[in-house]
Amino acid sequence: MSESDGPLDLVDWLAPTLQVSSFLAHGRRAPDIVAVGFQELLPLHLGLSGLSKSVLESRNNLILSQIEEHAPNKERYSLIAKVVNVGVALLVYGLDEGIGRKACDVQTQWTGCGPAYMGNKGAVGVRFRVPGEDGSIGEVYTFVCAHLTAHPHNLACRIEDYHQIVGTLLFPPLASSESRSLTTIYSTSHLFFFGDLNFRLAIPPVHDLADPTRWSSLVQSLSDEDGRQSLKDFDELLVERDIKGSIFYGLKEGEFWKFKCSYKYELGEVDKYDAKRAPAWTDRIMYGTHSDTPDTPQVSSITNLLYTTIPSYTTSDHKPVVSLLRLPPPATSSSPTPPVLLLPPGYTPTPDPYANLKRYTGRTLDRIIGYCWWFLTLIGAGSAVLGIGNILVSIGVWRWWNQGFSGSHAV
Repeated sequence: MSESDGPLDLVDWLAPTLQVSSFLAHGRRAPDIVAVGFQELLPLHLGLSGLSKSVLESRNNLILSQIEEHAPNKERYSLIAKVVNVGVALLVYGLDEGIGRKACDVQTQWTGCGPAYMGNKGAVGVRFRVPGEDGSIGEVYTFVCAHLTAHPHNLACRIEDYHQIVGTLLFPPLASSESRSLTTIYSTSHLFFFGDLNFRLAIPPVHDLADPTRWSSLVQSLSDEDGRQSLKDFDELLVERDIKGSIFYGLKEGEFWKFKCSYKYELGEVDKYDAKRAPAWTDRIMYGTHSDTPDTPQVSSITNLLYTTIPSYTTSDHKPVVSLLRLPPPATSSSPTPPVLLLPPGYTPTPDPYANLKRYTGRTLDRIIGYCWWFLTLIGAGSAVLGIGNILVSIGVWRWWNQGFSGSHAV
């Protein structure tokens, strides 16, 4: 699974996962599933205007060609599903000789977490079922790509975004289900949640490295693994998930502190942080499977084979994050329903009864603001501010002309 913010050469993303997959399999083996997530897929005003789909289609063509070109044995892949909302996008591919042709009950969904549920922040999801080799119901896979509220002071908003996503990113019941109720992202056998989650490194004020004047010392500490490990306990996401238990229930993660912070870099630089922002692990990949148990919250049946950033990508202030995960063998069961995640006692994710009202209220505002922004950008030769200025000048000229015209008649 991969995550990023803008146009890119996918070779640098895919090569590490494909190479590691082959090495660990002691042979030339390609991944069964490739999931790619984006945030800020295109300029915001175009995304709000609903112009994301054509960009996503061109990105799909590029990704598919890159996967197949760099697969160890030139394996073929099929697009299982793609979905986009404003700038948040997700594409999921399956190996043709396996999951790519077996996947069924494919569903996609989206939701917004911005002001009034707009889509400038939010999440998209893909869900599908893979039947068992023995003809059993099989297992359900759910992928979620999210972009949460930014800025260090907005931790409470990020937590609220997560709960908003759980309540409104809802999927119809599977065809095999007797229930007709909508289900949350947790009604699945395997869950993968990733994206620009924007959680920051919240170093306590009493800590030496909390002083802004010691920014260079902070960067130096984050440059080696020992330094990063000593600071990882200040990571907001880790604190809220593993210590406070307020978010991402039942989800695990690889050792993120083993790679350098993915944010915030100077554009065009491989390894140089922007001094205006403190570095942070904002881009993350988490996962959970039905065989995991709440009794051992730090242990997962999913093996994290690779979890790192791609430093060579320099056209964003984020570095893409990639992960290679090995899932446990499919469960053998005669149950008529797929196995689902086991959640901590006391946590029951509940669908929001107003989910559709919120989602489409946000989408309506997306379009209204997007079209207005697009128009201002058009008449401002690429600048909305200049567009507003042009409108004000035009109004002034029209009023002057109208007053002059009226005055000439009065004479």
